[in-house]
Amino acid sequence: MPADTTLGVLLLSGSHDRAHYAFVLASAAAALGRDVVLFATNQGCLALCRDWSALHDADRDARIEANGVASLDTLRDACAQLGVRMIACEAGLRAEAIDPSLLLPEVEVAGVATFLSAVGTATVITI
Repeated sequence: MPADTTLGVLLLSGSHDRAHYAFVLASAAAALGRDVVLFATNQGCLALCRDWSALHDADRDARIEANGVASLDTLRDACAQLGVRMIACEAGLRAEAIDPSLLLPEVEVAGVATFLSAVGTATVITI
């Protein structure tokens, strides 16, 4: 796929609403056939952990799911199945004292240079 159709999603926030929407964007773009790279840093790395309950307002997930909106787990699973490349920032993990062993198995640990190389000149959305 040409680089201009790639989407980079940069997740900086540790809040549920922003993490949820990062996965909404990533899964939707991937479902449309775009290559997607989701890069999380600092507290955004919490969204890439198997247990993401440390996200701010994590109980929001049950409320939105009750209203018919896909849960964070559903969106993360969709991203994995659709081939979204998920990267946790090595420095962000260290800054927030998050053990990389807590990450989903599909998540790679790398630096911002890897993210920038992966997205090239493509569109990057920061959440």
